Amino acid sequence: MQLFGIKTLLIKPGDDIVSVLVESMKAGGITPQNNDIFVFAESAVASAEGRVIDLESVVPSEKAIELSKLYENDPRKMELIIRESDEILGGIPGVVVTITKGVLSPSAGIDNSNAPEGHVVLLPEDPKKSAIEIREKLMKEYRCNLAVIIGDSRTQPLRLGCVGIALGCAGIEPVEDMRGRKDLFGKPLLITRRATADNLVSASQIIMGEADESTPCVLIRDAPAVFCDGSLDIPQISREECLYFACFDK
Repeated sequence: MQLFGIKTLLIKPGDDIVSVLVESMKAGGITPQNNDIFVFAESAVASAEGRVIDLESVVPSEKAIELSKLYENDPRKMELIIRESDEILGGIPGVVVTITKGVLSPSAGIDNSNAPEGHVVLLPEDPKKSAIEIREKLMKEYRCNLAVIIGDSRTQPLRLGCVGIALGCAGIEPVEDMRGRKDLFGKPLLITRRATADNLVSASQIIMGEADESTPCVLIRDAPAVFCDGSLDIPQISREECLYFACFDK
């Protein structure tokens, strides 16, 4: 498997992210091939879609002011967290734990980094739709089958550091069912499912970085992924089935 980081100029609201990417690949001598996979940083996609919010334009509600004191957060950002979240579960000073778009997310995925001073970047409105649209444009440009993943970073319970998570996916199966396959001793796997899209985002983030690398996209070649037409929802499970929630949500 090969990974190619694609450096671009700063992506701003209103930019056509595909046009920016195409020009950057031309400059870098990169030509996509059949079954290549593009992994995009969610902040770049969201910025192009105009999801950059000036905090001065946000009027916090009474609830936001109350929660901001509890979690030591900017009340204007807290207001955005309330608007963007499906549910607020709790938090620690500076960070609120939420369910956002069905995914466990810190502060509704709202990002202070890679945003102008006094601004924040929200998650893409519909990451799956964004992935589909970007994929269609790229395949039209290069006339070959391609896949697109929009990814973000998350921390793991009791672990320091971030790993990748896919928010939207088009062109590959995001999770592969490994049940029934044999292990090294010939025993069938009973519960294993491989989070292919999440793993590819994690691999890409080593190249993308989290700071000023200016690499909002990574092209992956020869990935062990199952390609498909269109897009599939990234599977979610109920709290009762989740190892962590089943232990603590009582």
